[in-house]
Amino acid sequence: MNTDQEFLKLAEALMQALLAQLDTFDPDELEADAAAGVIKITFASGGPCVLNRQTAAHQIWLAEGATAWHFELDATSNAWMDTKGRGALHDVLGDVLTQRLGRAVQL
Repeated sequence: MNTDQEFLKLAEALMQALLAQLDTFDPDELEADAAAGVIKITFASGGPCVLNRQTAAHQIWLAEGATAWHFELDATSNAWMDTKGRGALHDVLGDVLTQRLGRAVQL
């Protein structure tokens, strides 16, 4: 990805797809709201999880509790991968949701 415009297009598609998936959850478990490139996930059990785009770095950031991940688009796999090798965005977010909801979640 070479330009901010390309990044924004890809990031927006990712965020919209994730928001659509999150909207299928029972509101008694979680609620997801999106605004200005940020998805805030609020859990019934308390404490938010935040997913946002960082245009200058061409990254998607995920923060939950005291942990944060930075994801970049891998051109080979076309997946958003953690810059520290901790996995793909969908897998990491699925793991966070699994832990927070107390049941297996796969995105």
